[in-house]
Amino acid sequence: MNKLKARLKSGKACVNAWLAIPSGFSAEVMAQCGFDSVTVDMQHGVQDYQSMVQCFQAMDKYPITPMVRVPWNEPGIIGKALDGGAWGLICPMVNTPAEAKALASACLYPPNGKRSNGPIRAAAYGEASPYQSIANDEVLVIPMIETQEAIDNIDAILDVPGMSGIYVGPSDLGFSLGMKPMLDREEPEIFLIYEKLVEATRRRAQFAGIHNATGAYAVRMIAMGFRFVTLANDSALMARAAREQIAITRKGAGDVAT
Repeated sequence: MNKLKARLKSGKACVNAWLAIPSGFSAEVMAQCGFDSVTVDMQHGVQDYQSMVQCFQAMDKYPITPMVRVPWNEPGIIGKALDGGAWGLICPMVNTPAEAKALASACLYPPNGKRSNGPIRAAAYGEASPYQSIANDEVLVIPMIETQEAIDNIDAILDVPGMSGIYVGPSDLGFSLGMKPMLDREEPEIFLIYEKLVEATRRRAQFAGIHNATGAYAVRMIAMGFRFVTLANDSALMARAAREQIAITRKGAGDVAT
């Protein structure tokens, strides 16, 4: 069963990790840190399908929900990502109800959708499994909201059968509105958009997720009503920690280390 989905349905805030590094070793490190879910980024990370599977394998022994962000709203890669073991699928640039319907169709088995049967890892490599009977109810289908068009269509997108919630990409959202692409935004007009999106999901007992650069900003987003918050990604967290420790060392050691 999808523990993340159960936690979201209970109204709890969920903290998600993001993997850009194509390594089972780093995936295993992240999985044991206390996240509720870990998402392999096949869009902007340097992950491919094989590295996604390796990351999922490395995370299997930890109580996290494995997820993926696919490169695009394309049924072939969506089906393969789910067959590979993802229990949540985040799809970029879903701007219209028609695109949301295409996403749902690719994620869900008949009669709800047109996903092809062959769940390999997800169903114990062909052994008898209840997977096909529970997948439509357990897989999280999450369109990304990243443009003004998607904001304008938010009610119609969320009303598409199969949608679990939404995931906000602040960088692309700001970029599409003529702002600097960045996370942890502070523009008043952006906060108004966030409030609109959160309220639209709340009315339907769905959830809103968002990508954050820092835990401090994620806390603010949870207070605003977001229930799925991502903290940067593995490579950013590694680089940030390294820079912090280098700065401490050079400052503490003085001239000899500068």
